[in-house]
Amino acid sequence: MSWNDLRKHRYSQPNGEYFVTFNTVDKRDFFSDFSLACVFCRQIQINEQMHGCEWSTWVLMPDHFHGLLRLSSSGSDLSKIVQSLKGSSAFLVNKQSNRAGRLWQPAFYERALRSEDDRKAIARYILNNPKRRGLVGSVRDYPYWDSVFL
Repeated sequence: MSWNDLRKHRYSQPNGEYFVTFNTVDKRDFFSDFSLACVFCRQIQINEQMHGCEWSTWVLMPDHFHGLLRLSSSGSDLSKIVQSLKGSSAFLVNKQSNRAGRLWQPAFYERALRSEDDRKAIARYILNNPKRRGLVGSVRDYPYWDSVFL
């Protein structure tokens, strides 16, 4: 089954929560650059305002992004929200770094959360990425994250 076949069956549940991951093209470390990481991080708040969603927990790694996304009750579309974030950040990162071409891999992974899923445990998993990768000793020392749970 191709990726496009899988995407056809993506469903955006009103008020649904999703654990979302997407990678940079070829897993390149674009966001080791402080200024480019800041460009991306500013886009999260803009994305929330534009789509009426909430990125309740997220971390930007040098080569990928993890987020816990809550959709609005008014028919938010998961794919459109993610594509909007990826598209706006790619445009601005490319502009700032004077480059052209893809920034993000075309696809993204999502897992719908169930009511019994522990949001705080998922948030901790997301936020511990920089520590697990050995970038910092404590998540408090990593600048590119946020969470409503902490």
